[in-house]
Amino acid sequence: MDVEGAVVSRLKFGTSGLRGLVTDLVGWPSYAYAGAFFRSVGSACANRTVVIGRDLRGSSAGIAATVATAAAAAGFEAIDCGPLPTPALALEAIRRGACAVMVTGSHIPQDRNGLKFYRPDGEITKADEVAILAALGDVATVGTMADPVDAIPDPDVIGRYRRRYGDVFAPDLLRGVRVAVYQQSSVARDLMADLLAAFGAQVTPIGRSETFVPIDTEAHRPEDIAFIADVMTSGDFDALVTTDGDADRPLVADAAGRILRGDVLGLITARYLGVDTVVVPVTAGSAIELAGGFGQVLRTRVGSPFVIAGMEQAKRAGARATAGFEANGGFLLGSDVAIEGKVLAALPTRDAMLPILATLAAARQAGSTLADLVASLNVGEMASDRLPETPAERSGALLRRLGDPSFRRTFLQPVGTPEAADDQDGIRIELDGGRTVHFRASGNAPELRCYTEARTAAEAKALLGWGLSAAAAAMEAEAGRS
Repeated sequence: MDVEGAVVSRLKFGTSGLRGLVTDLVGWPSYAYAGAFFRSVGSACANRTVVIGRDLRGSSAGIAATVATAAAAAGFEAIDCGPLPTPALALEAIRRGACAVMVTGSHIPQDRNGLKFYRPDGEITKADEVAILAALGDVATVGTMADPVDAIPDPDVIGRYRRRYGDVFAPDLLRGVRVAVYQQSSVARDLMADLLAAFGAQVTPIGRSETFVPIDTEAHRPEDIAFIADVMTSGDFDALVTTDGDADRPLVADAAGRILRGDVLGLITARYLGVDTVVVPVTAGSAIELAGGFGQVLRTRVGSPFVIAGMEQAKRAGARATAGFEANGGFLLGSDVAIEGKVLAALPTRDAMLPILATLAAARQAGSTLADLVASLNVGEMASDRLPETPAERSGALLRRLGDPSFRRTFLQPVGTPEAADDQDGIRIELDGGRTVHFRASGNAPELRCYTEARTAAEAKALLGWGLSAAAAAMEAEAGRS
């Protein structure tokens, strides 16, 4: 295999989409993967059109142009939707009955990027990923890229996404709610401010950045936590909202600057919409089954393709209204739902705007603060963080060792007794005292993630700190023996 072929093989599908270093993605690799998508999954698309979008990181526009060239070479008409949220692009693909490719690295740093592929009916499945890899093959020589093409611009796509909510929710939905919109480099930074203001909120845009800010809505960076806490000390706001880079994951903080858990946002949203069946990954809090008031809760591996598959399973089994949400806050609407006589159509891909709107609206409807609304749910406390720059072989070795009950008991002895373990995705361990600790390798970056759950925030944070330290020490010791 030559150098370019090796670069292509280093790119990997994660929990949602293809990810890799920008240096590994630009040029031939992105052309090859896009071409493999069009030759495999896209070959079943009767409408030979592809809509292409991108986030605001520096490399995205060039990669999007390469995708358009690959599309033209495969016989597709390329539509340039410009910078816009991933769910807006997915909605447009459904409307047109077209394929879609979103150029985004989501929440990961600017030196990385990725591609998200969509069929006309929504996100690709894990089986589709296999088909794309089969079409790609083991690239041994560099192919020839076609001459660049100019995609046809369609600047109205983001407006259609905005009308999805503007046509359904009441215009006074958020009347009087004081919201700080942390714009940073989110592709939805202007949309958030405009849409919230259209529903009557008193909006103050803050923190706009022309350099990419890697907002992770699940494992919060200390600098993001500090910035949000500082903004909210003024007492001027009832909430702060923002999203990750491609606006499919929300972040909401209450008046005290405390960031609401993503699975709690999903819980509030699903209840607000009257959903009867929810599908969540194993990283979501275990209290959902107790606090949600749903007819059924299904658990899956981490990643939107697994959540989507779970929603489809529930619908086949007769569920009336289904939705899915993840620990990162991304909300997937699996069925049409009625809101005051109007229909909000299904959008089975992660979305940030719906949980932001529904959470703020639920608090206003209850005449409650966000903090009191969350407290009323009695969902316990969770914490999460990661060990960055942890190669997959190191995290994988630790996870395999934790699968051994004897090693697991010894490893956890400093903090408690393991009572049960779930190895559906990484290993999630139930401890005495109603606590959990969950280790899993990230599907998007070389990281080991740790999630903890306990009765109080202090307990969850302490367990998280121990988990990260213990995992790092165990991997270091194992590396020393190798």
